[in-house]
Amino acid sequence: MTAEIINGKEIAAKKRQEIGKEVEKLKEKGVVPGLAVILVGNNDASRTYVRNKQKACQELGMHSVLIEMPEEVSEEELLAKIDELNHASEIHGILVQLPIPKHIDEKKVIESISPSKDVDGFHPVNIGRMMTGQNAFLPCTPYGIMVLLEETGISPAGKHVVVVGRSNIVGKPVGQLMLNHNATVTYCHSKTKDLKQYTKQADIVVSAVGIANFIKADHIKEGAVVIDVGMNRNEAGKLCGDVDFEEVKEKAGYITPVPKGVGPMTITMLMYNTVKSAAESINR
Repeated sequence: MTAEIINGKEIAAKKRQEIGKEVEKLKEKGVVPGLAVILVGNNDASRTYVRNKQKACQELGMHSVLIEMPEEVSEEELLAKIDELNHASEIHGILVQLPIPKHIDEKKVIESISPSKDVDGFHPVNIGRMMTGQNAFLPCTPYGIMVLLEETGISPAGKHVVVVGRSNIVGKPVGQLMLNHNATVTYCHSKTKDLKQYTKQADIVVSAVGIANFIKADHIKEGAVVIDVGMNRNEAGKLCGDVDFEEVKEKAGYITPVPKGVGPMTITMLMYNTVKSAAESINR
């Protein structure tokens, strides 16, 4: 058996067409969805992510603002800028690119963003709403994973999902979203003893550990769905995931590649959340 490849690039392109149509509808009502991105310091990887976000906004006809702040900016200045954006009617989404310098409290920054403009879905209010199945901005990567499954015709309902990783950005929320869709969910992490005993029971494995080629064929059962969230570099410096793709694809039923798997969905869902916020602002 060779797994069917879940092509995130194609699914993201389809979703962006749908988002583009929503942008046009909002413009007819006099609303241009606006995203403000704050970049603190000069991290090359962050700069690349920000550039990709701006490009996506431009292609969809959205309003995009980049606010660059020096590495030594004070916490007070950053929070004041966020407060200003919270009150700016032309801005519907605010994103502070992580990581931020160590002298600034990340938790305080996330909580200072208005929940109605928290398009990253990291604010405790949105996390709480997600937990209780209410209307919320969902974290972009986990949300993107759910859309990949939906577009591929895979329902988590009644399935056993094993999530490897427990970060606040991917691991925890993706498990919660699977639970919201009636899956049975097991979380595994660095302290889990005998990881394989769990992953081999899974109908769907989601790996978000950040270790190159960590998940091997003997971690999964025949025909499982394997979602690889990892973005790593191997010894040769080549981009790869957490999953040993060449080995696992011969055993899995479905698999996401790296690149062109989960990655393209993250920015797509950020655009979706920004447009959703713009639409909701009409009734606020």
